[in-house]
Amino acid sequence: MRTRNRVASRQRRKKVLKLAKGYWGARSKLLRQAKDHVAKALQYAYRDRRQRKRLFRALWIVRINAAARQEGTTYSRLMHVLQQKNIQLNRKLLAELAMNRPEVFREVVRTALHA
Repeated sequence: MRTRNRVASRQRRKKVLKLAKGYWGARSKLLRQAKDHVAKALQYAYRDRRQRKRLFRALWIVRINAAARQEGTTYSRLMHVLQQKNIQLNRKLLAELAMNRPEVFREVVRTALHA
């Protein structure tokens, strides 16, 4: 008679079903469906961890551009002047200033454009 390793196989199944917790219907109850959907979910998670960085950068650019246009310039011109003047503020910080501290953002723009 061959030997079996029931403990390891049960642990493998439990691991998959634990990852599928909260899925709808058979996806969270039956191993075959759960394996497929967990695998796909992990693919999306891997992809979207990278995509999140792109999406946030795009959001920051939109916010900076909107605030810059209120000050009479554009995102492109502002970033170019900041680079020329060696003012090293990243997009995340500039977007934060544009949203929550518009008076500080205004000073940054004036300093960059008129200094």
